[in-house]
Amino acid sequence: MAAGPPLPAAALEVAQAAADAARAVIVPRYRAQDFHVVTKADLTPVTEADREAEAAIKRVLRAAFPAHALHGEEEGREGTGDWLWLIDPIDGTKAFVRGYPLFSTQIALMHRGELVLGVSDAPLYGERAWAVRGGGAFVREDGGVPRPLQVSALRQFDAQAAVSTGNLKSLAADARRWQVYAELTRRVGRIRGYGDFLHYHLLARGAIDLVIESDLNILDIAALVVIVREAGGVFSDLDGAPIGMATRSALAGPPALHAQALALFRMAQTCRDA
Repeated sequence: MAAGPPLPAAALEVAQAAADAARAVIVPRYRAQDFHVVTKADLTPVTEADREAEAAIKRVLRAAFPAHALHGEEEGREGTGDWLWLIDPIDGTKAFVRGYPLFSTQIALMHRGELVLGVSDAPLYGERAWAVRGGGAFVREDGGVPRPLQVSALRQFDAQAAVSTGNLKSLAADARRWQVYAELTRRVGRIRGYGDFLHYHLLARGAIDLVIESDLNILDIAALVVIVREAGGVFSDLDGAPIGMATRSALAGPPALHAQALALFRMAQTCRDA
């Protein structure tokens, strides 16, 4: 991949500050269970915390980069230009409203369609991961110091391998792809469904070996794409296409395992199209 343009000065620092601003909104609301839930047109929930956290993130980003475009989960896209911030203030609102701590704030920066920076902050889980293209990936647990992330060195699906899945409704509706999932289940030692930010953080630190999802959007994964790639992993959709604004599925893992899983999914697609 080409090196790309220089990242705007202080972009990572600003993204971290924006994540801090979101935390200041989200954590008190969660702990007090102080919010009203509204169901959006797509049947997903939204709360005051989502909207207030998105506004807080945008205030920080606008102050530093007034010429950059913003695309938020709640308010959509604002502005045009080569630089685009992608914002999901609470990825995992269903978890947030049901009172379990597996939700996060996702902030990413894209330049002309290429993801170049990501911050994934899970305030109640107590973990923040981040990466800048070409600079490695890091994680900090609350009270700790940043440490580098590296995906697993595993090269085969065997009894040592662990696969995590999430958002599989459309996969289950596709018989050929579901057979691939069944085959992977047979080969590996462990299947888990950590979902949302968590299985990508675990993947980036080498604790699990593959992530499969079939129903998502770019805001769910943009920051995580940068983190996984900078940790040495490969991240595509289930057809092997690059991640972009239209992405609706995810396949992520160390290079060898990603390639093997992708070959299985492509074979299933070929059989389906035949």
